[in-house]
Amino acid sequence: MKKEVIFSENLSRPLGIFSHAVKAEGNRLLFISGMTARDKDGNIVGKGDMKAQTRQVLENIKAVLEKAGATFDQIVKVTVFITDMSRFQEIHEVRAQYFKKDFPASTMVQVSGLVSPEMMIEIEAVALLD
Repeated sequence: MKKEVIFSENLSRPLGIFSHAVKAEGNRLLFISGMTARDKDGNIVGKGDMKAQTRQVLENIKAVLEKAGATFDQIVKVTVFITDMSRFQEIHEVRAQYFKKDFPASTMVQVSGLVSPEMMIEIEAVALLD
């Protein structure tokens, strides 16, 4: 199986040892790394604002999808890591702007913290490419 590493020029470079995404040949799967609320310059967007952070995370996922020639309609699975489960409704209000139909399978987990204390949400995704 061949794989292709995906980096979007619309995102900041990863701070660790990982790629924005990896496209797997064969079944044409795209594995998107956990995206956080960092903008292209690496600044955290929306400190203290779950909706703003969720929007930035989804815009980051959108940038990776576009680089791979895909859309949100092709996402088949997301895993959402959040620091406060009471913010569930705010997250889904924003998600509804990106996922319109045939929603992906989804897991949401509350965690004690993310890579930076200002981060409130991280989402990883798997997309099925055409």
